[in-house]
Amino acid sequence: MLTVDFSRFPLAPGDRVLDLGCGAGRHAFECYRRGAQVVALDQNSDEIREVAKWFAAMEEAGEAPAGASATAMEGDALNLPFPDDSFDVVIISEVMEHIPDDKGVLAEMVRVLRPGGRIAVTVPRYGPEKVCWALSDAYHEVEGGHIRIYRGDELLGKMREAGLEPYGTHHAHGLHSPYWWLKCAFGVDNDKALPVQAYHKLLVWDIMKKPLATRLAERALNPVIGKSFVVYATKPHLPEADAAEPAATAESEPAEAAAPARKAARSTTSGAKAGAKSGAKKTAGATTAAKSAAKNSAGAAK
Repeated sequence: MLTVDFSRFPLAPGDRVLDLGCGAGRHAFECYRRGAQVVALDQNSDEIREVAKWFAAMEEAGEAPAGASATAMEGDALNLPFPDDSFDVVIISEVMEHIPDDKGVLAEMVRVLRPGGRIAVTVPRYGPEKVCWALSDAYHEVEGGHIRIYRGDELLGKMREAGLEPYGTHHAHGLHSPYWWLKCAFGVDNDKALPVQAYHKLLVWDIMKKPLATRLAERALNPVIGKSFVVYATKPHLPEADAAEPAATAESEPAEAAAPARKAARSTTSGAKAGAKSGAKKTAGATTAAKSAAKNSAGAAK
């Protein structure tokens, strides 16, 4: 069951992908199947071991194309063990609502994402999540549980503050909201309640069979009670002037030293044009002087 819609968030073979807070690995597996170079990271060591086993099984079964790679590793979302600009794509699905320092997580994701790279963020949607909180304290008060409910504009604002440019949003899993409402009503840990069991069977059947009826039903329900809110964004490129400035600085003297040389070059050029009006001989002499001055100016600029 994927929350990220890869028709809106396309991957190219060879893309470097970080699935941050990968959990059981559902998005990491899909990226691997699409030929990406995937790193699945989570702080839960048990889940990471399971994801690593599935990666190995997928490789053995030939589910991933040539050139694809997959690594599962334990790590901290607030201190990612990667250099700047390491990834083309970052996915963080149903994670940020668990982390007190969500701005810190966004900053780390932006740091490791290359300029022009893409990011997908999914969180529980405000309305359906609010119902869950009202029905059950245990749903959100457990250790590691949900500590906040995002409004859509709040999440978009935080992403923009982090330097990202959102380009699309949608809601997902409309069929799943009633399931969680039933879970909260009958007890989050009570899987034996008949309504919960019956609805769970429906969801499993839907995931396995993908019948047209439930696909159409979910498409209609997503805008109304979709369980997840999904945002797609890019990390903008540096402005060309800002990107070129360090290179120019490295090869030249400070602006104070270069300015006289530029002024001298402009003055020489003006003199050469004036000399051209005085005759061929003077023009030749002015041209020679201009070349000499330009050469000296270039030397000063270096």
